[in-house]
Amino acid sequence: MIGRPKLVLASGSPRRLSLINQAGIEPDALQPADIDEIPKRGELPRACATRLARAKAEAALATVRLDEDLRGAFLIAADTVVAVGRRIMPKAELLDEAAQCLRLLSGRNHRVYTGICLVTPRETFRQRLVETRVRFKRLSDQDIEAYLASGEWRGKAGGYAAQGLAGSFIVKIVGSYTNVVGLPLHETIALLAGEGYPIHFSWLNAV
Repeated sequence: MIGRPKLVLASGSPRRLSLINQAGIEPDALQPADIDEIPKRGELPRACATRLARAKAEAALATVRLDEDLRGAFLIAADTVVAVGRRIMPKAELLDEAAQCLRLLSGRNHRVYTGICLVTPRETFRQRLVETRVRFKRLSDQDIEAYLASGEWRGKAGGYAAQGLAGSFIVKIVGSYTNVVGLPLHETIALLAGEGYPIHFSWLNAV
């Protein structure tokens, strides 16, 4: 489409790119934000997801401002946090971390929070926080060992990927499935459409 405003996705996540592609949107650029994602001491999950999404957006915006081709683009950033109660689960990078996450999630309910931050071409910030409740089945030692062997957990909040093998662990989801994967599509598209980004699907007119 000639004249379509540009869009930058402030993420290097293949999951988030795939999700936004699923909505018929192809970002003009990917601009992963290199920030410290460690929760602050005593920080609650909702606050953490909101803060990190904003921080990612600000970091990506600083880079976009220096690029003549992208200056004035829409920018979307997101951060996903998995929590059991007030306890924020790590984005597992080590086998032991992933194993601890899976044992804690086994047979229990947990919550997935994704903070979304949209920066408009006028550099106005718009934010949303989406919450989904998830229940895992009780995991056997064999379940955990097989999943760890897959390597699918690496870099994932809570040590699992709902769209992969761990989908078989999920007994129940209350709320947005795409939120659990990493980018709640309904809310993301609603933010974009509300700020005038052209969405060309009739079924999205109600957002």
